[in-house]
Amino acid sequence: MKKYSLTFLFLFLTVSALHARGTYQEPAAFLEDTFKGNVPVAKKIWLTGDTGKTVTTILQHKPDRLRVRYWKQEQRSAWILEEIGKEKPITVGFVINNNKIERVKVLIFRESRGDEVRHDFFTRQFSEAKIKPDTSLNQNIDGISGATMSVRALTKLSRVALFLSSKIQ
Repeated sequence: MKKYSLTFLFLFLTVSALHARGTYQEPAAFLEDTFKGNVPVAKKIWLTGDTGKTVTTILQHKPDRLRVRYWKQEQRSAWILEEIGKEKPITVGFVINNNKIERVKVLIFRESRGDEVRHDFFTRQFSEAKIKPDTSLNQNIDGISGATMSVRALTKLSRVALFLSSKIQ
């Protein structure tokens, strides 16, 4: 009986760990949705000088690349950014409109837990958020028990998206 209990426990933990991982929307589809099929040409912003220093401060580590691609149409810009949750990258799409977050979408989640951040109940908290001069958000983001690292990753990325968007205006 003990052998079956251990086998069941192992299978349960394996399946629940695999459940959190997934591609919820391809980045290209996110851009198509954002710009209603009329996706502008991608542009780049370099993470050098003061811009790079500020992004490093927000992330609390050096970014893994020197430039970030973005797509801009009038006052709206889209950003596809990645940050490590606990051990693996989380790919998130942001739409910034008039220096406020319009939309946040978790595109690819690679962690074994914490995928609750992909749900609307969580991402809606970022709606209308702005960045303050000290690069913090102007509104509080409630955490999710068991998803602390994922919540921190999305919060940092939202600050980066708002900061970088302010640099291209």
